[in-house]
Amino acid sequence: MGNALPSNLTFGIFDHLDANGSDIAQQYSDRLRLAEACDRLGFYAYHLAEHHCTPHGRGPSPNLFLSSVAQRTRRLRIGPLVMLLPLYHPLRAFEEICMLDQLSGGRVELGIGRGSLPIELGYFGIGPDAAPGRYVEASEILVNAMKGGTLSHKGEHYELSGIPLTLRPHQRPHPPTWIATSRPESAHWAAANGANIACVGPSSSVRKITDAFRAYRKCNASADDQSPFRGLLRMVVIGRSDRDAYSIAASAYEHWLESFKFLYDLNDLQTPPNLPLTFDEAVENELCVAGTAASVRQALLNQIEEAGANYLLCQLAFGSLPLDASLYTAAKIQSEIMARPD
Repeated sequence: MGNALPSNLTFGIFDHLDANGSDIAQQYSDRLRLAEACDRLGFYAYHLAEHHCTPHGRGPSPNLFLSSVAQRTRRLRIGPLVMLLPLYHPLRAFEEICMLDQLSGGRVELGIGRGSLPIELGYFGIGPDAAPGRYVEASEILVNAMKGGTLSHKGEHYELSGIPLTLRPHQRPHPPTWIATSRPESAHWAAANGANIACVGPSSSVRKITDAFRAYRKCNASADDQSPFRGLLRMVVIGRSDRDAYSIAASAYEHWLESFKFLYDLNDLQTPPNLPLTFDEAVENELCVAGTAASVRQALLNQIEEAGANYLLCQLAFGSLPLDASLYTAAKIQSEIMARPD
């Protein structure tokens, strides 16, 4: 691939809000500063993961933190990626989403999912056998609630009868929906329901998912005419030299990895087989991209093309990466990639 930027490529921000070595209040303050900067620089959205009882996620209530982001930004869209529906009563989830969408003036991007680590749900008394059913049922209720009126449902996990829905989202008919997926089968559901997808992994693996997504939409006449996002997630660090970028990124990744593994180590669980255990492996597996603006630009555009993606989820803050480094990367992405179509 050459240096040309795809005309339909959009840039967003993804964040675990994983522990960075500072106290929690300071980290929240720093992230809000980063969100303000990304708003000024023209990034599309800020997506925040939901994790519990682990330093891998200091944002266990994404909507609460995102309400602060909404007040500190003007155009930046916001949303959980993903909101763990098995942990919410679907009526409560609906009301929270409505509030956030109204507070932000209609900027919510709603990611939903059941969670990647069963032990987190287990801390809330939800076993691995119950989680899939609760997620499916809650997602169905949530979709119906977005239609307004009254809400009724009778299922295995939830029963609601004629509940008046006095709140509604700002966006009509509802905020855009997202799922995070690593399987082509999940892409079918997203395509059928007009949802966007977010993927992580080597570009060749992600391509199988985006191909399935596009193929299903092409064959399904009922799919929404709008072109949803096919997101590719990458940790990105831009430095003044390749050496500088690698140095700070490698140290930050080591810290991030320690937080990621916390619950696995605590509960004697095997880490995912595709988890890079060193920074060099993370670069080789395309989880991380680090270097000068020119080298990062070329690497990202190559990976985007191979993955069949049209949305780049940039993880600009992770591990012990200093705020100044994240701000520098954000500025360079804007000036050297976003603002340079040729």
